[in-house]
Amino acid sequence: MNRHPIITCAVTGSGDTAGKHPDLPKSPAEIATAAIEAAKAGAAIAHIHVREPETGKPSRDVELYREVVDRVRDSQTDVVINLTTGMGGDLYLGPDDDPLNFTDDTDCVGQMERMEHVEALLPEICSLDCGSFNYMGQNYVYVSTQTMLELGAKRLQEIGVKPELEVFDMGQVWFAKHMIDSGLIDAPPLFQICLGIPWGAPATPNAFQAMVNELPEDCNWSGFAIGAMELPMVAQSALLGGNVRVGLEDNLYLEKGVLATNAQLVERARKIVEAMGATVQSPAEARETFGLRKP
Repeated sequence: MNRHPIITCAVTGSGDTAGKHPDLPKSPAEIATAAIEAAKAGAAIAHIHVREPETGKPSRDVELYREVVDRVRDSQTDVVINLTTGMGGDLYLGPDDDPLNFTDDTDCVGQMERMEHVEALLPEICSLDCGSFNYMGQNYVYVSTQTMLELGAKRLQEIGVKPELEVFDMGQVWFAKHMIDSGLIDAPPLFQICLGIPWGAPATPNAFQAMVNELPEDCNWSGFAIGAMELPMVAQSALLGGNVRVGLEDNLYLEKGVLATNAQLVERARKIVEAMGATVQSPAEARETFGLRKP
């Protein structure tokens, strides 16, 4: 068991959730405020996506990221900033008789373009999705190839940003270990086990344990599940020796029928780990644990 876990809060994500939660953070000001409130509730790390302020649609706009990061940094709130690089991998194939006729929903760009905001803002951590897979929705594939990932890992190594190796199934753990063995990931490596996202690993104790069993020795790792399994997997992750993640990216509810805020989800996660006899790490402690460069 991890008796001193780190809490990450994923404050808004890129899913089609803006219409499902009236207070989902959408503008840079709202996203920054949510990150600050989560930090005050006990989150050491804020995992950040951005959205178009007017529509709530996911975005890769560097200036939106810049405003969020500047607002958080200017607030002097001590929280580790973790920016996504997952945007830009959406490939929607055409019909079966014309699959290369990609639909208008396709947003698929190279790894360097996916990381432009990271290059510009130099967060302490950024996510790196460790493989392609069939995603929820017909003819929808999330694209993250070996070449893309190796290019991205090498560049992150050069600019001193710690990649959070997001793994959605067992094969992605295997590939992440390949990158470590190839010298593309500096020690200690950081993994994020992602559960319940169709069609990756299911949010079950058996699947969680199996993925943990495949992690390399001397790595740091966190785990989370989406939807109703978010909070139960807080306990599971800590019990298995990992760190935890909650937030409106992964789940909109504090309990059945009760919409949550990010701060409330962090508070609930903190209560769960404290009820297990654990204490949560501060941002300063998390930087030391994860081997992050100083902000």
